[in-house]
Amino acid sequence: MAKLVLSFNGDVIRDYDLDQETMTIGRKPDNDIHIDNLAVSGRHAKILTILNDSFIEDLNSTNGTYIGGEKITKHALKNGDIIAIGKHELKYENAAQAGADDEEGEFEKTMIIRPDAAGMPVEEEADKKLEKSIGKIASDLASAGASGSSGPGPASLKLLSGTNSGKALKLTKILTTLGKPGVQVAAITRRPTGYFLIVVDSGSSATNPMVNDEEVGKQAHPLKSEDVIEVAGVKMGFYLD
Repeated sequence: MAKLVLSFNGDVIRDYDLDQETMTIGRKPDNDIHIDNLAVSGRHAKILTILNDSFIEDLNSTNGTYIGGEKITKHALKNGDIIAIGKHELKYENAAQAGADDEEGEFEKTMIIRPDAAGMPVEEEADKKLEKSIGKIASDLASAGASGSSGPGPASLKLLSGTNSGKALKLTKILTTLGKPGVQVAAITRRPTGYFLIVVDSGSSATNPMVNDEEVGKQAHPLKSEDVIEVAGVKMGFYLD
C-alpha cells in the first residue's frame, strides 16, 4: 500500500496510508491529512488513489502545491515524489510502483511518458496540457468505478519497432501514457470491462493513434489481445497474459 510521510524541517511527524480512494489535505481538523499551519489552506489538496496509482490535485489553495520546485494543479505521483505544502513536506512512497519502474527499463526510455519528470524536453504549456488531460482521465476512471476489485486479467505491451524492438512491459498500472509530447500522446486505461486506448493529444500529427492500422476516434477504443497499437510512429503489440 502506498503512503505519504509528513515531515517538517526534516523531522518526520507521521505516516499516512493511502487506504481510501480520496483523501484531503489541509489545515481544518476534519481533513484526512491534517497540517496545522497558517501557510496551509483549510482544504489545500486532495489525493486520488486508483489501485496502485495516486494522483494529487491542488484545491485552489492560497500558497499552492509544489513538486520538485514546480507548482502543480494535477499531478500523477511517482515513488519518491516530495510534495511541498507551505514548510511541510509529504514524501510519496509506493513499493509496488518502484518495482514496476525497475521493470520498465528501456521500454520507458522509448515510450512511457512522465510529463512531470525532471529534464524532460517538453514545453511548459504542453507539459501543463498533458498534466491536465492525464488528471482528467484519472478522475473519469474513478467516477467509472475503475478502482473496483473486478476487472480484466493482467496484460503487457511489446515494442514491435524502433531500436528497442522486443522490449516488453507489464501493464500493472491503471493508467499508462504513451507517445511523444508535441507529436502524439495516448493512454491505455484498465477498467472493470477491459483495457482501452484513449487519445490524449494529437500534437503535430495529422492523425490519431492507430490500432491494427486503423485510426482511433475520440472515444475510448477497446483493446483485444494481439492488437497492434501505433503511437508517435512506434508500433507495439498488446497482449492479455
